Formats: sequence, C-alpha cells, structure tokens
Amino acid sequence: MSPKDTIPVRQGEELDLDKVEQLIREHVSGLSDDPLEVEQFFLGSSNLTYQLRIGDWEAVLRRPPHGPVAPKAHDMEREFNILKEINPHFPVAPKPYFFYSNEEEGKPFFVMERKKGVVLDSNMPEEIKLSEKTNRDISEAMVDTLVQLHDIDYTKTNLKNMTKPDGFLERQVHGWISRYERSKTDDIQGVDELTRWMAHNIPETKESTIIHYDFKLNNAMFDQNDLTQLVGLFDWEMTTVGDPLADLGVAMSYWQESGDSELLKKGLGNEPITTQPGFMSRDEFIEAYAKKSGRNVTNMNFYQTFAYFKLAVICQQIYYRYKKGQTQDQRFAKLNYFVENLIEYALYSLNRKAN
Repeated sequence: MSPKDTIPVRQGEELDLDKVEQLIREHVSGLSDDPLEVEQFFLGSSNLTYQLRIGDWEAVLRRPPHGPVAPKAHDMEREFNILKEINPHFPVAPKPYFFYSNEEEGKPFFVMERKKGVVLDSNMPEEIKLSEKTNRDISEAMVDTLVQLHDIDYTKTNLKNMTKPDGFLERQVHGWISRYERSKTDDIQGVDELTRWMAHNIPETKESTIIHYDFKLNNAMFDQNDLTQLVGLFDWEMTTVGDPLADLGVAMSYWQESGDSELLKKGLGNEPITTQPGFMSRDEFIEAYAKKSGRNVTNMNFYQTFAYFKLAVICQQIYYRYKKGQTQDQRFAKLNYFVENLIEYALYSLNRKAN
C-alpha cells in the first residue's frame, strides 16, 4: 500500500465522511483542524480499504465488500481484535485504532495504522529493480517473519479465548472436503483418491501457534529504500491458532517457481515475481524454515497437498458461482482448468517422498 496504490473513491463505495471524521477525533488525540481526506486502495478484491488523512496524520480504514456476505466471512470485529492482540508482540502487524459496529448500515469497519513501503507483486512500480541477491534476501525475510510469528506465545494473549486449537487440522481437512463436494461441477480425475488420502493421513499436530493462514508475498510490505526489511504484514482475516506447518503449507501454495506449469504461475493473474532468479524454491524455503524454527518438516508433503487442495476449493467455489449464473464475470469462465491444475499439483505433492 504505497502512495501510488490509491485512487479516488470508486462510485458506490463512498464513506460517510462526517461520521468517520467524528469517530477519528473521538479516538485519536493531537489531530490538526484540517478536514478529513479519503482515497481508496485499488489492490485487493475482497474487503475495501481506504487511506484516511487529516493533516500529517494518516491511517487505513478496512470494511467488508458491498452486498451480502457469507456467515463468518469479512468479520471486521474479529480481525480488529486479532490485530489488537498481535501488534504488541509483532509490530509488522498494523496497530488497530478503533472498531465501529455501524449497526445502522450493517457494514462495520475498523481503522488501523498506515504502513509506508512497497508491496512486491507482479504489478510493482517500474523503478523497483531486483537483483538475484535482493531476491534471496527477500526470501530470507519472509522465512524469518513466519518463524517470528509462530514463536509468539499465544497463551499470553487473548487469542487463547478466541480460538480452538484442539482438533484444528481435522476440522480444516474435513471442512474443505465438504466445501468441495458442495461446489462440485465437473468430474476431475484423482479427486476421490486425493480426498480419501487426506482424510486418512492427517498428521498429529505437535504444537499450536498463531498462524496468519494467508501468508504470501503480496500481503507483505517492504521498506522502499531497503527491500530486505519487511515493514508490514496485512490481511489478518483468516488468522487463528493452529498447526504452524499448515501455515507454511499455505504459504508454499502461493510461492511459485520458474519450473511450475504456466497455468499454475498465471492462474490467478500475472506471473508472480518469486519465479525470478534468486528467489528460494519451495524446498529451500521449507528447509530454511525448519532450520530457523527447529520444527520437524518430514510431513510437509501432507501440508502442501492440503494447501493446494484448499486453494483449488476456493477457486472451485468461484467457478461454481459462475457456472450457476450467480456472477457474469468472464474472468471466471475458465477457472475450472486452474482447479484441475491445482488438483494435479496436490496429487504430485501427495506422491512426493517426505523431505
């Protein structure tokens, strides 16, 4: 979320500026008399985010998308409370300022710290030049950040009362299998084998930690003058307490390599920068994580298999909506091919020897 990532607020997505400014002045002291200025971040396709400015003070407002949302999805109050618990221990997580239930409109929001830096994505600024060494250092920073997050003692936070770590992995595996069955449209070769194997090979969780569960490069922000320094980590909506290796598996499902299929690299848009020379391979990332965390990763083939399947189900749910005429967005017309490719990679991970 660098300054170039903001645009004028899109029509139909305006905020009640008087109410927002009133709430800001109630919760934040020392502000100037300048009026509230608002722009919108154009990155992201789920929750809506806005840049707020009063004089030199800046912040970010985060709220759910317009229209009906699924139960438990886009839970702004939960995300606000998660950030409130994590930020004191992990400052790359934005500091939250206040939550507003907005019962009148039914669209709650919260306001949080504005981080400054650059998001390294396939559409990053042209002036950013990456070398092989820089790419390696960025990879190391991502590993270090994940290890640091997993090292937080969640029992010293209120997350111990907000989450249910016992049985986490079992609930996840069976829950995502059920979601796939409910959104199934085409017969995909190998799915039955895959789901049976996952259901019967759930590893024992050795420990539970705070997990981000959407840990990927374009959710991270780096210092624009030192791309080895990670200064922000965003999108804490899926954060919970569970198996840290499940978090690592999800991270690896987004971490593409140059040797991956074109469909896997471009199935969600432009090819990610992790395919460029210097970035760690998935195996190197896992090995570095194991070395720095001290955790045993011999069952990573299960976690990677499940992560690819989970991503396949997310895409299948979108394709199901398109197939049923619930959306006319032509970007989703061939998403079924990407789902098949993800299932193929899940089967490949299943059959790999454990690291």
